[in-house]
Amino acid sequence: MIVIAIDGPAASGKSTTARLVAQEMGFLHLDTGAMYRAVTLACMQAGLPPEESARLAKLLATLEIQFQPEAEGGQSVRLNGSLVTEDIRRPDVTRQVSAYSALPGVRESMVKLQRQIGQEHDVVCEGRDIGTQVFPDAQFKFYLVADLKVRAQRRFEEQLRKGLKPSIETIIAELEKRDREDTLREHSPLKQADDAMAVDTTTLTIPAQVEFVLSKIQAGRKKVDQTHRTKETWTSQ
Repeated sequence: MIVIAIDGPAASGKSTTARLVAQEMGFLHLDTGAMYRAVTLACMQAGLPPEESARLAKLLATLEIQFQPEAEGGQSVRLNGSLVTEDIRRPDVTRQVSAYSALPGVRESMVKLQRQIGQEHDVVCEGRDIGTQVFPDAQFKFYLVADLKVRAQRRFEEQLRKGLKPSIETIIAELEKRDREDTLREHSPLKQADDAMAVDTTTLTIPAQVEFVLSKIQAGRKKVDQTHRTKETWTSQ
């Protein structure tokens, strides 16, 4: 099976790029961020605080997270049979997801499931520790980065489209907090894998990001005897 790992901080463009690359290649889009959001939502609904506990272990053992393709090309997320595609993107879930996803029990449970899926399907998998922890032997690894203010503007526009009334200042503060928590957490921190290619998306359109990633994958697949990839950073400049 082929695994394409795309990591990076929030709003760097990794989810959209991963989804479109998966569509183009006919692979499964494994959205690990959505999985951690689903766990966070389940914990919030159950009134569980973001800490390890026996109740959390029991909850994790009963969770069923499913991805279902949609006619327009996206995919929906179901949690124990209930559609939660929009709910897991709520601002209150976003504010809590780092705390829950940092818990060892949560990560162990989700990584086990992610690896199982990766053994059964060709996948484009995106998250924060895919290339370093979940699939360290992935054939292709990318690490997307972007300027903080650009990422905040993307999140701002995303929330506007959903009918929310966001504050750009609040979003910047939340992204800074998320970056700090993800980078400094003890278990599986946000980190670029040594053999991942960094792609600066600050000035890139989504089509340009997708085209670049696809071109690198195509070139890499032609060199089947290549065992090491050189770490590099690419921008549109």
